[in-house]
Amino acid sequence: MNSWERMNREIAYVSDETIMEEQKKCRRILQRLNFCDRSDFDLIKSILKELLDCKEEAFVNPPFYCDYGNRIHVGKNFYANYNCTILDTAPVTIGDNCQIAPNVGIYTAGHPIHPDTRNSSYEYGKPITIGDNVWIGANTVILPGIHVGNNVVIGAGSVVTRDIPDWSIASGNPCKVKRQITDDDRRKLYKDELIDKEAWHEICEKYGWEE
Repeated sequence: MNSWERMNREIAYVSDETIMEEQKKCRRILQRLNFCDRSDFDLIKSILKELLDCKEEAFVNPPFYCDYGNRIHVGKNFYANYNCTILDTAPVTIGDNCQIAPNVGIYTAGHPIHPDTRNSSYEYGKPITIGDNVWIGANTVILPGIHVGNNVVIGAGSVVTRDIPDWSIASGNPCKVKRQITDDDRRKLYKDELIDKEAWHEICEKYGWEE
């Protein structure tokens, strides 16, 4: 098998010239994205369509970094804030309505533990999956092979080393589930502060909820 085939099978591979040629294609697109007019939102969206497997609603605030781009699959209403890095050696699949705060790192790439083996230049990638309606707080790191469920909030500064189940608030280093999200959280804005009546009325009208 060549290195590209080995990488796609998620086994040990070397970043040889073939691999680096694919990264060069990505970096040319990133160059345009990260140095374009930051106020030209339509241009940013159009470049993203070249870079990622994404829906029309996807948006990032540059700078944004990745290795290949076409191995990142994002659903509708995807949003990543400044300085997001996704190392997509293996596929990264992100669901609908996901929000990523500044300085988040999503890393599928890894290296052998023992220095002798690590110095051989062999490395690996393990896929990461993030469900629908997930909010990832600032400065979070998600490590290779992780699955984050649907309707999850990851607190700022977390290091996600294990899977996170649906409807969870999780935080810390290592990231651990703190509690479940319930209907009691529906009107909360910040900690125990409630959304004001005017805004809550608009939200209820939009979704057909009872106030």
